[in-house]
Amino acid sequence: MKVVILKNAAEVAAYGAQIFKKQLNKKADSVLGLATGSTPVALYNELIALANKGELSFKHSKSFNLDEYLGLDGDHPQSYRFFMNEKLFDHVDIDKANTQVPPGNAADPVAACEEYEQAISAAGGIDIQLLGIGRNGHIGFNEPSSSLASRTRVKTLTKATIDDNARFFAEGEYQPHLSITMGIGTILESKKVVLLATGSAKAEAIKATVEGPLTAACPASALQLHKDAVLIIDEDAASALSDPEFFKHIERENQQLEKKLGQ
Repeated sequence: MKVVILKNAAEVAAYGAQIFKKQLNKKADSVLGLATGSTPVALYNELIALANKGELSFKHSKSFNLDEYLGLDGDHPQSYRFFMNEKLFDHVDIDKANTQVPPGNAADPVAACEEYEQAISAAGGIDIQLLGIGRNGHIGFNEPSSSLASRTRVKTLTKATIDDNARFFAEGEYQPHLSITMGIGTILESKKVVLLATGSAKAEAIKATVEGPLTAACPASALQLHKDAVLIIDEDAASALSDPEFFKHIERENQQLEKKLGQ
């Protein structure tokens, strides 16, 4: 697991965007795993800016989103399909027919989960998966106690997650308590994982992810098993780590090595 500590949220977004740019320029038909939430928005803004400058293209890529609220149609303003259209897809040259979000309005959600897994497999698997992290260490909607081998499935959201997401819903508006989410096992099959975290509210979750035991109590700790996972975090999110200077030293050395290798 690679941990990159940067000064602020803007640097985190810019660094992450460069990883996606490199991926798309290396493999134009990359399969992207995408995420919603407040942290990825800044990265999407960076990608839109790069696309507008002609530095990358989504034209031949495909995407699969991590999760969706169960019970919301794709045109609902709080659905993750609506979010992705508004925050990214409407502003780049991706073919929306090649963008997949779990169907929150599925008549048979259990069958829809299996079909989602099959669609990812048929696409050749996910080349690069973007993640955020919840204060309780959840990734996607894989809440604490989720199996580390889990696949795409229906999940009940914890009260903490419901409370955190309540700010996106108007008072009195229906807020789903169920979701469809990629499983941790599904995420771990991605060829590369990029997790973004900013702010002191994520500090304990980051500490548990990086330094804690591998445990279902912190779903993100499963990334310790991934062969190519990078955590890009700001100073505040890194504040609970035992030795953040160690990770900064490693990153400086990695940057020097990449220069020598011409990467």
